[in-house]
Amino acid sequence: MKVLLFGATGMVGQGVLRECLLDPGVERVLSVGRSASGQQNAKLQDLVVKDLFDYSAVEAQLTGFDACFFCLGVSSVGMSEADYRRVSYDLPLAAATVLARLDPQMTFVFVTGRGCDSTERGPIMWARVKGATENALLKLPFKAAYMFRPGIIQPLHGVRSKTPLYQAAYVALAPVLGLWRLLSPNGLTTSEQVGKAMLAVARRGAPSPFVEMVDINALR
Repeated sequence: MKVLLFGATGMVGQGVLRECLLDPGVERVLSVGRSASGQQNAKLQDLVVKDLFDYSAVEAQLTGFDACFFCLGVSSVGMSEADYRRVSYDLPLAAATVLARLDPQMTFVFVTGRGCDSTERGPIMWARVKGATENALLKLPFKAAYMFRPGIIQPLHGVRSKTPLYQAAYVALAPVLGLWRLLSPNGLTTSEQVGKAMLAVARRGAPSPFVEMVDINALR
């Protein structure tokens, strides 16, 4: 399997990249982002794209992939709806529209969030925007598209959040999160399991395009 990965330097993307590189069935990973992934591996190639709204100069390098794992994302805290929509709707749609045209046989996996609002009319801003993004992605002519809706993700194996406050919280709460995972298996997931679940749906699909926490934890 050949994989396109957006957001390899973020917390989710780091975990997904790790699982792709460890998986013997993945022969190639192309990491697309504004900066290089920072990792070295025979399977891995970096494609630095300074403007992630414009792929016209690199389209030839985006063909021939079986799956795209889109892990780019930001917190909505402190953002206006217009600014959040540009990053969380316009940006993924810019990439996905190009990829669907180049290779409609691709499986597209988008990391969204638990509690997304598919009606696009609810009171919570981020949920409305992410719900609109999900709806738009599912209309594109991919072979299949899956919306991953994790809640709390525990970073493992050296994966770190790029947000210092979040990283400090993960470190402080690590013992609690481990116990929580034992007592309530579907209350949270891990960066490792998210990566494994993405590879599973890319290979075998899933019953629903909406992959909730319980589904993420069950996929192997």
